[in-house]
Amino acid sequence: MLEGKKIATRESYGNALVELGKVNDKVVVLDADLAGATKTGTFKKAFPDRFFDCGIAECNMAGIAAGLATTGMVPFMSSFAMFAAGRAYEQVRNGIGYPHLNVKISATHAGISVGEDGATHQCNEDIALMRTIPGMVVISPSDDVEARAAVAAAAEYVGPVYLRFGRLAAPVINDNPDYKFEIGKGITLREGTDVTLVATGLLVSETLEAAKMLEKDGINAKVINIHTIKPLDEDLIVAAAKETGKVVTIEEHSVIGGLGGAVCEALSEKCPVPVKRIGIHDEFGQSGPAVALLHHYKLDAEGICEQVKAFLA
Repeated sequence: MLEGKKIATRESYGNALVELGKVNDKVVVLDADLAGATKTGTFKKAFPDRFFDCGIAECNMAGIAAGLATTGMVPFMSSFAMFAAGRAYEQVRNGIGYPHLNVKISATHAGISVGEDGATHQCNEDIALMRTIPGMVVISPSDDVEARAAVAAAAEYVGPVYLRFGRLAAPVINDNPDYKFEIGKGITLREGTDVTLVATGLLVSETLEAAKMLEKDGINAKVINIHTIKPLDEDLIVAAAKETGKVVTIEEHSVIGGLGGAVCEALSEKCPVPVKRIGIHDEFGQSGPAVALLHHYKLDAEGICEQVKAFLA
């Protein structure tokens, strides 16, 4: 993992909510008895009258958020990804997605890097679940800068948004004056001619590091950060596929139905090229330190580099 400043995107989420609360009095925050872990406790401290602890009742929380949205409020409902996307799926689909209500589903502790909590809490299926809901925007920010920008953009967007945040501290890679966040637009972080690496979330920084390793072996890799998985920036991905002829997707999620699935769907219709999907392969996670798990599943820079080289060979 890259050295330098690191912050978990769940921390960024909590901090962004406070800043948002200062400028938008319509913003309200709901949590399911996890305010310390999801970091919504910072908003609770700043705006206690606009914070609602719904208890360990995520399905009910989705219904309350839907009701608040019908009154003109902008609710951010928060829980672990396993519960926000998994346990409350029916309520999110039918109560928020179907009427296209202005609710922001904010899911922390996503992916394998939840660590010691193990398979029951490591949600590697949430992107797949959420992107199948008609009209749902799905965002997976890569670092602190992007997470805070995503929260602000989600608040401005009118309609349901799924925001995916992580537990593990991630390197800050977007702290430059030219950075611009726009829903539905990917960002080219590195130019290359031999292969396109399309990454999202925590693994964007690992992918950048892997690209440096590949360069030492004479492989010139283009790196694209796809923070918005739905709507997908198909134009950017198709253009990159035409340039390099090969694409690798990298995500801390199942290879079924996530970023890899979305990219394959787009390329199969518009620019068929060989694609390698790097992620969790049809299996549940296991308990262990987050960094060790990323290494075990070959989702760190070393593992990504190894898999890309094998694909190109």
